[in-house]
Amino acid sequence: MVRRRRPKKGHGAGLERWLITYADMITLLLIFFIVMYTLSKLDAAKFETLAESLAAVFGAGGMVLDSPGPEIIPGAPPEQMADIIREMDEQGTETQLENLQLIDIKSQLEEYIKQNGLEARVSVTSEERGVVLSFQNEVLFDLGSSQLTGQAREILSKVAPILAATPNYIRVEGHTDDLPINTAQFPSNWELSAARATNVVQEFIRVHGFEPRKLSASAYGEYRPRMPNSNPENRQLNRRVDLVILSSEFAGAEPGMVNTLPEEQHSTE
Repeated sequence: MVRRRRPKKGHGAGLERWLITYADMITLLLIFFIVMYTLSKLDAAKFETLAESLAAVFGAGGMVLDSPGPEIIPGAPPEQMADIIREMDEQGTETQLENLQLIDIKSQLEEYIKQNGLEARVSVTSEERGVVLSFQNEVLFDLGSSQLTGQAREILSKVAPILAATPNYIRVEGHTDDLPINTAQFPSNWELSAARATNVVQEFIRVHGFEPRKLSASAYGEYRPRMPNSNPENRQLNRRVDLVILSSEFAGAEPGMVNTLPEEQHSTE
């Protein structure tokens, strides 16, 4: 009988190609899990902010979107976004969120000032201690008086919702010029500046429902001038009331709170 020859096992290419496919799949899975692990380590707030910033950049130029994308902060121009993102990268998440809130508050206040034509008498600035909303005294008070005018109550009613939205401490600071005052009600500029600051605080508490413990009043008299008291124009700038929304870094300068419950309510353990 004639034996049939069995074909020899070939060693050519193609017989073990499944190994290549398998290796590719394992590589892709490895890359997938690395990407997932990396994303899990990202700061969610920072990632969202960056995504919105990129959308704003591409949208503003009309290269990708037909309309401008959302901004990081309402009112913040796109050219400031790179600086904001860099600063956020150097700070913790809580500080990032607080800075965004303060920038948002400043933008809202600026918009209100612009819409009502108050630029000459009301200003808002950012300082290391927080956002400062500054009113020249004639905006809120008559000369030599500590009683809020009707215009003052209207203005404060507009800014109150913006200020009430922040959990930060708010300090109301009274300032005068160097012209002396000596009346039965106000023996010196100390008393006048203190009364004006206190009346603004009381307006926020009684009329607008502010939480009293987040407000404070300070009196500086003539001793924290913005400009030298050398002419009437400078004196006018120095007569002011400042509302300071304190950043958390300066909250430690505020006195701490103690338990004010009656003694019988305290635990006896």
